[in-house]
Amino acid sequence: MKHLKLILILAFLFGNLTYCKQSAENRAAAPTADTGEGPVAGAIPGADRADLYMSKIADKRIALAVNQTSVLTQKENQHLVDFLLEEGIDVKKVFVPEHGFRGDADAGEKVENQVDPKTGLPLVSLYGDFKKPSASALADVDVVIFDIQDVGVRFYTFISTLHYLMEACAEQGKELMIMDRPNPNGDYVDGPVLQPGFESFVGMHPIPVVHGLTVGELAKMINGEGWLKNGVQATIDVIPVDNWSHADHYSLPIKPSPNLPNDVSIRLYPSLCFFEGTNVSLGRGTLFPFQVYGFPDPKFGDFTFTPVSIDGMSRNPPQENKLCYGKDLRNEPLTHQFTLTHLLDAFRIADSGPAFFNNFFDKLAGSDQLRKAIINGDNETEIRESWQAGLETYMAKRTKYLIYD
Repeated sequence: MKHLKLILILAFLFGNLTYCKQSAENRAAAPTADTGEGPVAGAIPGADRADLYMSKIADKRIALAVNQTSVLTQKENQHLVDFLLEEGIDVKKVFVPEHGFRGDADAGEKVENQVDPKTGLPLVSLYGDFKKPSASALADVDVVIFDIQDVGVRFYTFISTLHYLMEACAEQGKELMIMDRPNPNGDYVDGPVLQPGFESFVGMHPIPVVHGLTVGELAKMINGEGWLKNGVQATIDVIPVDNWSHADHYSLPIKPSPNLPNDVSIRLYPSLCFFEGTNVSLGRGTLFPFQVYGFPDPKFGDFTFTPVSIDGMSRNPPQENKLCYGKDLRNEPLTHQFTLTHLLDAFRIADSGPAFFNNFFDKLAGSDQLRKAIINGDNETEIRESWQAGLETYMAKRTKYLIYD
């Protein structure tokens, strides 16, 4: 019995030491609300399934599109780049998306080409002057590996980077391997579908705000629906997630971008990101972005916060150094789904009419219809009815490309 107790104590201590090795700065914070569910036990991202892909790339020249989330969870969050180099894979370069290789660049901040000091690999920016790899950038590569954690929302730019990589690989005859990861907002589909003429880097495809696909499933849809330039088809190989379905809650081990620090912010992101198209603060410049909103006027609410410049999160946040009044949503349950409630409430309180919106709003919404409906005084039920036909059409398409239940 004494030996059994000693073994249990040592196992407990070793488990805690392993847990503490993860970066406190990059690990997603624990959920601030309890639904009675934890992360699905044993969900295995594609990157962890080396048995499915190592033989395919053993003799190939490889480029990777990765960031701080590109880790093997079953190897104490070892980065995929380091793992492949250790295994002797010929890695030529790294393509870098918004927020940079280490995930510490501000939203919208230009990412520069440079050399990674740890590995000596060239870092080629896909969020600067060029968002699509050039022919010369792919000339010394056989396979591009995409492994970036997405959050399942149309205006999250990593799926735009995926689009351009698919297009470039199709044009240059290169294979694209996608290490799939669970979608933390993958349990539902909602919001208006992007309309023709409103395409931008924060919305390239005719899909709803919450699209309900993993990046692997979305890549299949992009190919299948002919959305690449001139209808080209990319050769893709999706390394699927094991032991996960769309209904499963998944808590991200590493925050996917600087201002999505925990599960609650990720669930609120589809609802609150529309404030980026207004002058209302959604908490950038605080330690709880996408979990609050407010404006420098007491009529917006009793909760107060002051946005300040924070390196690695938000250097010039909206309403910087101003006391904002608004709402605290940090205790919102993880069952939260997309809603217009907060946007409509803020518009009503502001009482500023069309001046409430800036030029970015229609890009986020994917059309000018939502803005016009809000100005017209339509309520959420009426607005939702306006996008139901588009959602139904999308849902029929989506079924064809699902990999997971």
